[in-house]
Amino acid sequence: MTQLKELTYKLNNLDVHLIQTEKFKTNSIQLMIKAPLEEATVAKRALIPQILQSATQKTPNRAEFRERLDELYGAILATDIQKKGENHIISIRVDLANEKFLSDPTPLLEKGIKLLKEVLFEPLLENGHFQTDIFESEKRSLIQRIESVYDDKMRYANVRVTEEMFKGEPYALTAFGTKEQVQDLTPEVVTDYYEEMLNNNSFDLYLVGDFDIEEVKTLLSQEIKARDVIKADETKQQQHTKHITEPEVVFEEQDIKQGKLHIGFRTNTTFKDDDYVAMQVVNGLFGGFSHSKLFINVREKESLAYYAASRFESHKGLIMVMSGIEFSKYDRAVEIIKEQMKAMKEGQFSEAEMEQTKAMLINQLLESIDVARGFVELSYHQVVSNYERSVESWIEEIKSVTKEEMIQVAQKIELDTIYFLKGKEA
Repeated sequence: MTQLKELTYKLNNLDVHLIQTEKFKTNSIQLMIKAPLEEATVAKRALIPQILQSATQKTPNRAEFRERLDELYGAILATDIQKKGENHIISIRVDLANEKFLSDPTPLLEKGIKLLKEVLFEPLLENGHFQTDIFESEKRSLIQRIESVYDDKMRYANVRVTEEMFKGEPYALTAFGTKEQVQDLTPEVVTDYYEEMLNNNSFDLYLVGDFDIEEVKTLLSQEIKARDVIKADETKQQQHTKHITEPEVVFEEQDIKQGKLHIGFRTNTTFKDDDYVAMQVVNGLFGGFSHSKLFINVREKESLAYYAASRFESHKGLIMVMSGIEFSKYDRAVEIIKEQMKAMKEGQFSEAEMEQTKAMLINQLLESIDVARGFVELSYHQVVSNYERSVESWIEEIKSVTKEEMIQVAQKIELDTIYFLKGKEA
């Protein structure tokens, strides 16, 4: 394994992460902007990165902006919005060719850093707020993105079970807000929040690639000046806990051909906990891979589901089971899914199954760091959780997990919500 060393330091309250490696032929610059996930701000935050990537004061229309990227040897500018636990994360990424491999002496990395700074600090404004045409265009695009979830019934079921499971908690919110929230936004309101975001959010800047560290540090110190100072938000996230007496069961009907059975478990374990890696192995064997109990027993042996898998959300402490079933097989599917979780808690699995799961988890990690943004994603877990776990130590922890540790951590898992989206004729 190629070990990637990360140098982290503060620059005007901006947390800078430099990962110098010859592994990649490109240089990647990625800015992560973190704030609490809140109903009052979720739609504004979802819209802002789309507006920022559309135009700047220097390049006021999309066509010219794309031409600038083409001139930088096909540089890529991409934005994203996601939630990690009860944090709402905006990301802005610039991927560039490494000038070391070009005959042209153009300082691409320097231009990439300046471009990212321009996108963040110099958006196209009119009368002091975001330009109206761009604002309305990106607003329509965000509404279409929200509406598209309804057409993808697996995603829709995942949204609905999360809403039901986390009522009264920020995690019930989607990363994009609702259609109604977006419709109510105005350029003035979103621009005001954008200024607030610059002053109060937590910013982490990642550079991954083959570059001279001292040259990059000098360049950043020149570019990130006093007027660009970003204040880190040190607001402590409130931890929400729920005492479960009886799992909630929710049925919903739509005109569909295949039922969506999604079941939410609270693990009471997150990334910063000592037993987090053991919980990863538990989820992997329960439903994370093709050899898992859900896949083998629910899908293959019983033929109850078209698909059956589980996902572990590491910052909220959530295992979500997702399956597509015939409407008439609901009772048996719920029964056998519960049986698989009971088997995990009782240690009804072999050493061979454990080792296969560990190998696949390790392979997942290694595949993640094969691309720069994957390494950033893994590194940023540590920022969000305020807990240090390098890829190397992570792999060693996976290898050392015992059967007893898996049984112990599985005992903490609680069934919270069963959600079934069924057809109207069922």
